[in-house]
Amino acid sequence: MLGRRQWKSFAPRNWPRLGMAVPLCVVVALAGGFGLCSITAARAETKATPAFTGSESCSACHAEQAAAWRDSHHGWALREPHRENILGDFDNATFELGGVRFRFFRRNGKAFVETDGPNGAPTAYEIKYTVGVEPLQQYLVELDGGRLQALDVAWDSGAKRWFHLYPDGPAKVGEGLHWTGPYENWQARCAVCHQTNFEKGYDPQSKTYRSRWSELTVGCEACHGPGGAHIAWARTRSGGEADEATAGLGLTVALNDGKIDVATEFEVCAGCHSRRSPLGGDSEPPGAPFADHYSLSLLRDGLYYADGQIDDEVYVLASFLQSKMYASGVSCTNCHDPHATKLLADGDAVCTQCHNPKGRADFPTLAKAAYDRPEHHKHPPGSTGARCISCHMPVKTYMIVDPRSDHSFRVPRPDLSVKIGTPNVCTGCHNDRSAGWAAKTVKAWYPQGRWREPHYGEVLHAGRTRGDTEATKALIELIGNRKQPAIVRASAIQLLEARFDEDIGRTLVRLLEDSEPLVRRAAVTALGAAPRSLRARLVVPKMADPIRFVRVAAARVTIDIPTTDLTAEERLIVEHARADLWATIRALADYPEMQMRIGGFALLLRNLRAADTAFQEAARMDPQLTEAWMSRALIALAERRIEYAAAILQQGLEENSDSALLRQSHGNVLVQLGALEPALQELHDAARLAPNEPSILIGIATIHTLRGENQKALAVLSKARGMGANGPDLLESLAVTNKRLGRMADARALAVELVNRFPQYQLRPELEELLEGSE
Repeated sequence: MLGRRQWKSFAPRNWPRLGMAVPLCVVVALAGGFGLCSITAARAETKATPAFTGSESCSACHAEQAAAWRDSHHGWALREPHRENILGDFDNATFELGGVRFRFFRRNGKAFVETDGPNGAPTAYEIKYTVGVEPLQQYLVELDGGRLQALDVAWDSGAKRWFHLYPDGPAKVGEGLHWTGPYENWQARCAVCHQTNFEKGYDPQSKTYRSRWSELTVGCEACHGPGGAHIAWARTRSGGEADEATAGLGLTVALNDGKIDVATEFEVCAGCHSRRSPLGGDSEPPGAPFADHYSLSLLRDGLYYADGQIDDEVYVLASFLQSKMYASGVSCTNCHDPHATKLLADGDAVCTQCHNPKGRADFPTLAKAAYDRPEHHKHPPGSTGARCISCHMPVKTYMIVDPRSDHSFRVPRPDLSVKIGTPNVCTGCHNDRSAGWAAKTVKAWYPQGRWREPHYGEVLHAGRTRGDTEATKALIELIGNRKQPAIVRASAIQLLEARFDEDIGRTLVRLLEDSEPLVRRAAVTALGAAPRSLRARLVVPKMADPIRFVRVAAARVTIDIPTTDLTAEERLIVEHARADLWATIRALADYPEMQMRIGGFALLLRNLRAADTAFQEAARMDPQLTEAWMSRALIALAERRIEYAAAILQQGLEENSDSALLRQSHGNVLVQLGALEPALQELHDAARLAPNEPSILIGIATIHTLRGENQKALAVLSKARGMGANGPDLLESLAVTNKRLGRMADARALAVELVNRFPQYQLRPELEELLEGSE
């Protein structure tokens, strides 16, 4: 589904270290230095593309499956806006929120919406496509350049009402999160999972789309692969096994028995049912290895709670990878009908097909017991609390009306709620009781239960909230515990990146050859914090890893390392991996957050012009990316273009008037220009926006000092120190101000503290003199 504001959370500070996307002119400028154009051309595929024939070509032989599919969520993923496909009220219905009005009406048999367009004026748009069926349906309209955009007002299929996906208020025209902005663009964000064989066709120079697809919605071939060869075989055969000639021509189903093996099934489902960043812009070949086309998001703060429970809209994959069911070989189709996209049975029956006194031959290690009895669930039969999913698959609602179940199949752990503050299903229902009460109850019910076991959530929580040696040691132990799920170990590695040192480096080196690709990728990324010489020796070889997302990660964190000292064979490996990286960059040029990352690339390569171009493009796409304005201003300052830096920050403030960071930076730049009065006003405004930021006060004190208002400067600096500021700039300013006020003893003491705590800091001459006089 669309309308997910989580895309905004992928701002540069939340992404791995280096870049992903850039306008074509910048890609060419950067890539040219590595000779990638010839490498990319040399690796182009030459074999013919297997033929996609459409779902109707399958229905004659597979009528039962086709009938189940037609009215499924996959069948409704994207449809033409015929009257029978439109569920919403288009009989001149209106919806208004935050002063923005939507009117839904019909004209000449077509559906339209009238609302604020890119220029803010009410404009009528024809509905081009419908998205989804229940619990909500969304609608796409087309803007200039072939852009398909999703309206942020959707239809509640159950309650039969229009509602806004962001009830706190719609984004303003011109903002990145407005329905006309990049985060609601269909081709960039959604199409690969809602259409069959989708090709984005984005041109970074003209900023237009010429998208193509084989079938409008998620058809048979989206999962089974192109069927041309299979149909040709079927037309010439009356039965039996498929010819060897059809092998490898696209179909992902074993034709002899109509079943998919577990590993292939996992690859078929994973790409769309996961929170991940793509390594390309088009639909991946059905059944292709997930890790060759996507980088799975780990259990990061903001996406998952520390114990691995879902927090943001993360879909299914990473949760399922944590589960004992995944470890035991359970697949998606053990529970779900892939054609009807429904559960195989009603209610608890889908669980008791395996979890019963007889067990199931497919899973011989499964404990045989009766689970649907009060002796196990401790709730009255038939009650909500007696249902399996109530305790083992907690639900969280997204997009206002869409409840989704956590697929980690965990046991209730209210004891973790007491220890680390994570949610638990007990108090989710009994919201008038405490986590402590729930923990005591679970202990009484299950004296030998899993509450007695340590949980990785405690280690990840410590890693998120503490930087001490004990927390680091616990993370390293968790990483080395191969009984833990790979995604948990990889998530622990991710927490080590910010605290990199020699000991951590030695741990990461051992993990570069781990059997789990997720662990190898995390280790490669964390080693991005290592010195260049270490990265050259350890990470460069990982560009030959068999898994693409590992190779791309290795290319990303070694992009600043030259290839001059490599052998010809090693150089070829590096160039191929960097070609994969640049292919990703080109494919995702319509992502503003990726533009930020390519700006980081360019800075590493000391190409300030390319970096500024990328940051400028990011700000054009999403004016609320304050990091883009800041980065451009810093580049201007590095080039000693102070007035230009001030102009950039002023423009950024016109789009982000409530940004304390931009106001503070603008004020500091105005100080350099000698405009002390407007600088002081900006810094006071910044302080009102961020009252607990002491660095703003240091800037204010600087202006008072320049004006000779030393007493005012001292008062402001003292306030900043009281707020926790204790860096060398504060100590120096305090020492100088005290000296100018004739408080020599205090000034000398502060200068001594500065030298003792920061011995490498270059003192001002007047403080040097002060210290010399104290000897």
